[in-house]
Amino acid sequence: MAVTPSAASHVIAGTTALAIAGRLFLKAGRDGPVRGGNPWIFSQAIARVEPATLRAGDWVEVCDAGGATVGLGYHNPTTTIAVRMLSFDSADTALRPGDLIRHRLRRALALRQHILGSSTDCYRLINGDGDGLSGVVVDRYGGVLVVQLLTAGADRMRAEIVAALREIVAPQSIIERSHGAVRKQEGLADHAEVLAGAPPAETVAIEHGIRFAIDFDHGQKTGAFLDQRDNRLIVRELARGARMLDAYCYAGGFTLAALAGGARAAIAVDSSDRALAMAQRNLELNGYRRDRLEFDRVDLVRGDVLRYLADLAAPDRFDLIVLDPPPLARSLKDAAHAARLYTDLNAFAMRALAPGGYLMTFSCSIHFRGEDFVRAVRIAQTKSGRKLQMLARLGPGLDHPVLLGHAEGEYLTGLLLADLA
Repeated sequence: MAVTPSAASHVIAGTTALAIAGRLFLKAGRDGPVRGGNPWIFSQAIARVEPATLRAGDWVEVCDAGGATVGLGYHNPTTTIAVRMLSFDSADTALRPGDLIRHRLRRALALRQHILGSSTDCYRLINGDGDGLSGVVVDRYGGVLVVQLLTAGADRMRAEIVAALREIVAPQSIIERSHGAVRKQEGLADHAEVLAGAPPAETVAIEHGIRFAIDFDHGQKTGAFLDQRDNRLIVRELARGARMLDAYCYAGGFTLAALAGGARAAIAVDSSDRALAMAQRNLELNGYRRDRLEFDRVDLVRGDVLRYLADLAAPDRFDLIVLDPPPLARSLKDAAHAARLYTDLNAFAMRALAPGGYLMTFSCSIHFRGEDFVRAVRIAQTKSGRKLQMLARLGPGLDHPVLLGHAEGEYLTGLLLADLA
């Protein structure tokens, strides 16, 4: 691990206990979204805060214009999203913050235990707003928990979150990998350290019986893309006898799912040498070795996916294609360019489908909404000259819940398409 283990206990022990620090009043008529279950309150909806000296991350009782309690949240006076709600129940203002955190964690753990089988030990334990702990992400990889604290309010909860995780989950290690644009917007630097236990050695997680090595130092997100777990299972079910293309393969998750489902061959393409090295390691963990015949079924290709698809010869077609690019719209100003890229990528992928083949295609850009992605894929169909059936709209697994009133929490949109041969 590249994180620093020695400072963890000092940082946590020295953190001031959380308490409700004040009250915040909304403008008249601006309480509708939050009463409808949206956890984000924007700065222009706020009339005043008491006291006016509240710091970033302070917990506040949120009130409507008449003074009635709406719920509980934490405040950041310097950001556009000025309040992130932690509870929509006025009674929760009587709870100690640590008790509310433990309640949220117990409920989240019970949900995962109910929906996940024994063949999987890696999943999202806390999904931020969707689990009532805005700004907090906790992923589990076997005995290791990886925490992301993305906002000032979440950062202030570090001690209570670690204490609750140790009490309720009792993992071998808890590590933090807090980084990204949201922390910068919140005025926070990136932060990585061991919060409890020893720095883990190589960790191998299990997903539906498939083994994955987790890269805590360099891997994307908390170490892997857990949100695609259920979609990888669909690929496994479709793959028997297929020649498969895993475009933007990263660590080879969809490739391994296809091989487990009986694919006769797979080509995995990525522009990153590190990603391809991870994919090769994961193939070897599951018995596909260079010195054995089984590895002849897999070809790892370093290259640009768009160029790879554009250069395919007409007869070189696939029975199953997974197209899972990184975010193509990292801000609203990128949306128009992203639409063109999604259209081109999907048009090339459709042309590369064998008759009767399947295309699973995704957008994970929060600034490019689901309907915009569907529109881009429909335009791609016209450009490709193919006719496809939509079998399903896809999203993240059940361990990535989103509050019904929080459309902004939806980010992963997928389509499962079949060629109408």
